[in-house]
Amino acid sequence: MPDRRPRGYQPDWQPRPATQEVLAAVELILGRYAAQLPLTIRQIWYAAVSDGVLAKQERTYKRLVDLLGMARRSGRISWLAIRDGTDTVMEPVAYDGPEGFRRAQLDAARAFRLDRQAGQEARLEVWCDAAGLVPQLATVTDPWGVPVYASAAGLSGKRAAAQRAAVGGHSAVRIMVIGDWDPTGLHLFTALAEDVTAFAALDAPDVTVRFDRLAVTEHQIAAFHLPTAPVKASDRRSFPGTSTTQAEALPPDALAALVRDAISGSRDTGILAEVLDREEAQRRALLHGFPEAAQGG
Repeated sequence: MPDRRPRGYQPDWQPRPATQEVLAAVELILGRYAAQLPLTIRQIWYAAVSDGVLAKQERTYKRLVDLLGMARRSGRISWLAIRDGTDTVMEPVAYDGPEGFRRAQLDAARAFRLDRQAGQEARLEVWCDAAGLVPQLATVTDPWGVPVYASAAGLSGKRAAAQRAAVGGHSAVRIMVIGDWDPTGLHLFTALAEDVTAFAALDAPDVTVRFDRLAVTEHQIAAFHLPTAPVKASDRRSFPGTSTTQAEALPPDALAALVRDAISGSRDTGILAEVLDREEAQRRALLHGFPEAAQGG
C-alpha cells in the first residue's frame, strides 16, 4: 500500500468545520503565550485540554499532532511557533567571501558577552526532561547567562556537568531540574543528582553541588489545576504522589515565571551589574575596530 500521508507544503488544505474550531483555539493559545514561543505540541495540547477544547485522551493528542502538521504545511500556523524537539542541527561554518567573514566578525562583536555568572557564589544551570522546552527556557535564562540542558544528555552529559563545576571559581553549583511528576520523572531526577554528585566528588571536590526540583511538584499541580493521570498499576517503583502529570502541562508563562523567579532570587544584582558594565565597555572597544558599526552598518 502506498503511503498517502501528506508530503511537503499543502497550500490547498481545506480543513473541516470541526478542525477549523480547534485551529482557532490553537491560534488563541499561541497568541496567549506569544512571549514563550515556540511551544511544544504537548504544551499546546495541555492548554487546549485546560481550555475545554480537547479531552485529555491520547487520541486527541495524536489528532492534534496531525492537525498542526497540516496547519504548518498549509501556512495557517507559522513554522516558528512550534518546536518538535527533534530538529538537532550541525552545520559547517562557511562564508560567501572575505566581506561575509567581516560581517560575521561585526555581528560577533555586537553580540559580545562576558560570563554573566562570574563572581556569583553559586553557578546556576537549568535541566529539563523535555528537550523541546530547552529553547523556550533559554529565552528566560539568557539575561543571566544561565545555560539550559536536556536531562537526557546521557553519561557524558552528566560527567560534563561535574567538570563544569570545577571551573569558574564558584563555591557551589545549583542545578534546577524541570521534569514530569511521575515515577519515571522522580527516578530520573534522583539518578541525575546521584551521578553528577558522584562525578563531582572527584572532578570538583571543593564545590558543593546541589539539585533542586523546580517543577513539577504536587503543590504546583494543585496551584495551577494541572490535568493529571493515575499512576500506572504496572509501575512498582516508589512514588510519593497519588497522580501524575507532565512538565509540559504547566502553562508556558507560569513555567517561565518559576524559572525567572528562581534565578533572580539567587543572584547578587550588584555583582551582575558590574559584569554588565564591563561587558558593555568591552563591546564598545571591540566595535571601534569596525568603522561601519559607528555608521550603523
